[in-house]
Amino acid sequence: MPKEHHDSRAFLIYLLVTTVISGALVMVIEVMGSRVMGPFFGVSLFVWTSLITVALLALAIGYALGGMVADRTRRPALLLFSILFVAGVLALLVPVLKGPILKASLPLGLRSGAFASTLALFGPVLLLLGCVFPFLVKLAARELHNIGRVVGGLSALSTIGSTVGTVATGFFLIAFLSVDQIFAVTGGLLILLSAGYFAFFQRRWWALAFLALPVLLYQPPQAVSRVMDDGTSVQLIHSEESHYGSLKVVDYRFGEIHHREMIIDGMVQGGMDLNSGQSTYEYIYFMQYLSRALAPQGERCLMIGLGMGMIPSWFERQGVRCDVVDINPSVATVARDYFDFHISGEVVVEDARYYLNATDRRYDYIVLDVFSGDITPAHLLSVEALGLMRERLRPGGVLAVNLIGSLKRETFMTASVVKTLAVAFDQVAVYPAFDPLTSEHGVGNLIIMAYQGTERRLRLDRGAITGHHSLLPLLRTQLGKRFQFPANTPAMVLTDAYNPIDFFDGWLREFVRRSILESTDWDILIS
Repeated sequence: MPKEHHDSRAFLIYLLVTTVISGALVMVIEVMGSRVMGPFFGVSLFVWTSLITVALLALAIGYALGGMVADRTRRPALLLFSILFVAGVLALLVPVLKGPILKASLPLGLRSGAFASTLALFGPVLLLLGCVFPFLVKLAARELHNIGRVVGGLSALSTIGSTVGTVATGFFLIAFLSVDQIFAVTGGLLILLSAGYFAFFQRRWWALAFLALPVLLYQPPQAVSRVMDDGTSVQLIHSEESHYGSLKVVDYRFGEIHHREMIIDGMVQGGMDLNSGQSTYEYIYFMQYLSRALAPQGERCLMIGLGMGMIPSWFERQGVRCDVVDINPSVATVARDYFDFHISGEVVVEDARYYLNATDRRYDYIVLDVFSGDITPAHLLSVEALGLMRERLRPGGVLAVNLIGSLKRETFMTASVVKTLAVAFDQVAVYPAFDPLTSEHGVGNLIIMAYQGTERRLRLDRGAITGHHSLLPLLRTQLGKRFQFPANTPAMVLTDAYNPIDFFDGWLREFVRRSILESTDWDILIS
């Protein structure tokens, strides 16, 4: 039986390379876990909590278990690289197993389901990678008196590897490879480390045959097409991974009906009837008409959050020059290619808060329609951020905010957003894009209008209101109806220093995500 080459300089170098690569791949798996979970469970606080918790638990157990086994085995190198091989296979299986595991976890609820699926998909491979470090110490430490230097050096190399893995994933891999391809590379590197050891240090050349596993297990992307029970055909016509989320375009056809939707991280951003070019979502019309009704002579608009681009396109058709700021350049490209987005104004790719701080432009309309996962980012709903928006309005200008909120159950955060707006603006009015009297839960899109000065009368010409035929009854009965929270409704002012909207609105995210899962084909979300 071939000996373990503990004293070989080449073997020690190989151990150092293994340290760096295994450390890097731990972070690749953890970062990419959000991309696996996001389209199905969203990218909310409880999803990230699940990922971080599972990673820490798996690594902790792996460290302890690996240390015990490393001390008891007579051939630690052989077992180490066997562990790396198994970890590589498990990484390769993530794209294969994610669909069945995510679907099986859903009955547990969104929080428990997110944790259970994270544990099942990433727990085993991270546990095995946690076992690696104690083996590396066992193999690299020659004498007891230098154990501190060995552990310190290996820890430093592993941390450097983790840093490289995080930067490479966030800045490069996501931009050029799909999620499945990144897991194929991850599994392939782990198998390469194992096969390299067995081939070059154990002279078991047959181990190189295992390098074919990434190719055999990798499933190239295929066109996703389904026919729903009612006969509607569903087709995924575009899918990409951007730095800011998973972006998809989905077509729905039923006879002459042809609708198209944009989905980011599993959150439907809106839809268009391709026959008429009109929005199939009501909140679009509410934001457009309410803004014009409060400032009918406006000439310039700032759209924060592009989505499909239907609102700025509508403003431009009204003779209003519209600028757009969106942090994701891929959204602008998809809006142009698939939703006929074209404006005369400027499209700025950067964070909205940064833009508001840097620009000196003033607008008659500012439309805030930004969602990160299932909710508006907290840094755009603080009193400081809203104050910036107020400063960027011309005299007589209005701010329109699209908020998914609650009017009946657990209204604390929704009422807090309204209260915060009331601190930043003289006038604040809430217009539900649904009928609160007939809504069972009172959850949906709320269009909040804010401006300075005395209260204005809505100048709505209901005869001139146009929209998708399926939404006209709602527009004619609900548009312009204001909702007011009772005077004693609990609320707080949200600030940059304290803005717990992610925590207190966790249930709302679950509610929204559950609604999406009930109305969107799961294979479209998972693919």
